[in-house]
Order: sequence, then C-alpha cells, then structure tokens
Amino acid sequence: MNNDQLAMINEVPTFAWLMVLLLAGSPVVYFAGRLKGIGRWVALIAIGLAWVPFVLALNELQAGVITYSIGTVMLRFDGLSALLAAVALGLGTVVVIYSGPYMAGETNEEKYYAMLIAIVGIMIGLGCAHDLFNLWVWFEAMAVSSYLLVAFYRDQPASLEAGVKYLVQSAVGSVLVLLGIALVLAVRSTLDLDQISLSAQDSPLLLVAGALFVIGFGVKVAMAPMHTWLPDAHSQAPSGISAMLSGVVIEAGLVALLRALSALVGFNLSWGELLMGFGALNMLMGNLLALRQTQVKRLLAFSSLSHVGYMLLGLGLAIYVGQSAGAEGSFFHLLNHGLMKGLAFLAAGALLYALYIAKGDHTSPLMMSDLNGASKRYPIVALALSLAVLGLGGLPPLAGFMSKWQIFVAGFQTQNTVIDALVIFAALNSVLSLAYYAPIVNAVYRKEPSDVVVRGQPVPMGMLLPIAALGVAVIVIGVWPSLLQGLTAPAGQALIKAFGG
Repeated sequence: MNNDQLAMINEVPTFAWLMVLLLAGSPVVYFAGRLKGIGRWVALIAIGLAWVPFVLALNELQAGVITYSIGTVMLRFDGLSALLAAVALGLGTVVVIYSGPYMAGETNEEKYYAMLIAIVGIMIGLGCAHDLFNLWVWFEAMAVSSYLLVAFYRDQPASLEAGVKYLVQSAVGSVLVLLGIALVLAVRSTLDLDQISLSAQDSPLLLVAGALFVIGFGVKVAMAPMHTWLPDAHSQAPSGISAMLSGVVIEAGLVALLRALSALVGFNLSWGELLMGFGALNMLMGNLLALRQTQVKRLLAFSSLSHVGYMLLGLGLAIYVGQSAGAEGSFFHLLNHGLMKGLAFLAAGALLYALYIAKGDHTSPLMMSDLNGASKRYPIVALALSLAVLGLGGLPPLAGFMSKWQIFVAGFQTQNTVIDALVIFAALNSVLSLAYYAPIVNAVYRKEPSDVVVRGQPVPMGMLLPIAALGVAVIVIGVWPSLLQGLTAPAGQALIKAFGG
C-alpha cells in the first residue's frame, strides 16, 4: 500500500466506517456461515464493532456537521443522520441477538444474517446521502435487500406473494423518484441538495418533481394510500425482519423523503401542509384497518400507518411554522416507535415460535385467540407485549405517551386553529387505537390459556433477553424522556435548517 492510499484511508471520516464495517462485513458473514456455520456470531461481531465509530462520530458531531465526498458522492453526517443510525444500529443489534434461536436450523440462515447487517449499513448510508442521485441509489439498495428478507421463506406461497407485491410497489416508487430526480436535474443542472435549494429559479417542473418524490418515497414510508404492501410483508417476513421493517425501514424512507423535499423550498405550497394532511389520513386509515384484524402481526402492521401519521403531523407543523419543537417530538416518536413496535413484533414472534415454529409449523399465523392466557405460561413475553402495545396506545408513563405529548404540545404552541384541530384529531385517534391494543392485554392476562398455549414450547433465553431489555427501555424512556434529547434535538434543528428555518 503506497502513501497516497494510506492518506486516503486516513481522510475517511469516522462516520463512514459505520457503513464500511457493515457492508464489508456482509459477505464475510455469508461465507463464514457457509463454510463454518458461524454466520450469526460473525454478524454479531460486525454490528458490535460498528458501535465504536458510531459513538465516536456522535462525539465529533458536537463540533459541527461532518461532510465527506468521493467524486460526485456527497455524504453528510448531521443530527438526522445520527438519529437514523441510532435506530438502525440499535434495533439491528437486538434483532441479530434475537434471531439466534428463532432462525436456528433454517435453510439459508447465513443469507439472512448477511442481508440483515447489510440493510443496517445501507440505511445508515441513506441517512448520510447529500445528493439526490446517491440518495436514490441507497434507497434502491434498501428496497432490494429488504425484499430478499421479506421473501425469505420463498418456499411458502404467501411469503412469496408478499415479497412480489413488495418488490413491484417498491420498484414503481423507485422509478417515480428517479423521474423526479431527472426533472430536478433538468431545471437546476445539479443534484447537490445545498446547491438545489440555493438556486432562485422556480419552475412548475419542480412541483411535479416534489409530487413524484412524495409518491415514490411514500410507498416505502407507507403513506396512505401507498401502503398496500405493508400488511403482507410484515406478517409473512421472519419476526425479526418484521421488527426492522416497521421499526426502522419505514423511518428510513421518511428520512429520504425529507432530504429530497428539503431541496425544493420556496414555493407558495408548503410541504408542511401536505405532510400534515397525509398524517391525518394515515392516523385514521391505520386505526380503522387495524380494528378488524384477527392476526396479531397484521394488526401491528396496520397500526404502523397510524404512527407514521403522528410523525408526519409533527414534521409537517414544524416545517409549516418553522419551529423545531414539532420536529423534535416527531423524531422522538420515530425513536420510540422503533423501540415499541420492534418490541411488539419480537414478543409476538416469540409466541409464534413457542406455539408453532418450535413444533415444525412454519405456516400458521399467530391469531388473537392464540394469545388467551399467555401470561400464565410466558409471563415475560406477555408483559413485554403488553408494555409495547400500551406504549403504542399512548398510556403514561410509557415512552409512546411522552413522544405523542411532545407533538401535541408543539401543535398547540403554534396557536393555529387548523393545527389545533389536527392535534385534537390525533389525540382522539390515540384513544381509538386502544380499541385494538387493549384486547391484546386482556387476552394475555384475563382469559384462560388457549389449547396452543397449553401445548406450547418454552421460549429460548436468547429471545427473552432482548425482549426484556426493550421492555425496560420502554419504561425508562417514558419516565426519563430527556435521555434521548441528545439525538432528537440535533435532528429537529437539522430539519428546520434544511427547510430554510
């Protein structure tokens, strides 16, 4: 290695090593799994090592935004990048640990772990992209890798159908985003986000590009009515991947949408108004669709629509009035949703494993009736599932209440009648969500054990530990919400700055 190559390595910023470790580690995990059967352990080492550059980059961020370019590839590590990296890395670590017993003995297990750490690295890269084309490249890579995980059980017709539906809709969304990028390039002659936003030239084509971005990225964000892939993908994927899809992949799509729209400022139309409108629609549709579900994982999937609505509401009002409080509340809810929905899917997956998968049944879904009396046989899992759904429903003093409350307070502080009405609407939807969350708690605690619970297998300790850890976190963050302010405040400030606030 010559001196120029050594100098180039030394110039690579700390945050870039996050992506390097995970993306370079992915093929290593695959070959270690194929040759030695230790893919899971190598994956755990790779994602554990990634925490080192993340912590170092977080400390460096206090001195200011970190930028890096390789040719035309623009990378920037700011508050929003750090937020997404924290969610992806945190939930990814928990899922790798959880997946040990859940995926043990599965065909192509090494591919599962290789793609799992790859998608974590890809989402971190997406959060750092600072030009439209490379934002699209990361976005497309996330779509492809997540498709492979959604359709992991490809020998099952339902899983394959869910994967194909996800692939087709993601591909359509990606094409629309690419068309939007082409329009921006035609008008601005650049794809750098800063240079696009600084240009004074406005054009109706940029509004068309913005609409294409909203629809294209909106597919991945599960913005209604572009959400139809979501229930099948979440319910048919392995439970660890369901947690990743709902807890961080949707949020990564939201970050990509915000990055793209932040460059298209200066129109009479406020992107904030549009986001608030979609937020209200998502809340209502998510709750109404979840109410009628009898499969646990489909219910949790539809409820994600509602929680995306809260995020969109907070972000929309922040962009509309130019204050960071709404954005900070929204990003706080993004973190909490990743935590609580990840816990809900992992707890539901543990019951699915104990009641069906451990006995060789890989096709039966976990039904609401299967939860009856689960607390008598699986007390830790039942408690964790209850904490997750009650937190999602917004009951104090759990984490979900604190982030929703922060969004509501930010909305009322605007002293805008329309926003006040939207906040009240959001609060009523939070109450409505208890109509499908409360029956879960009632089933696991108040009813007699179902036949499948009586005949169920024990839940392995390797699955119980990450579930218990997330359950404790839901309580701790609810009691001590300022614990995450170091992530949410810089992210909110970065968003407002990006939109010209």
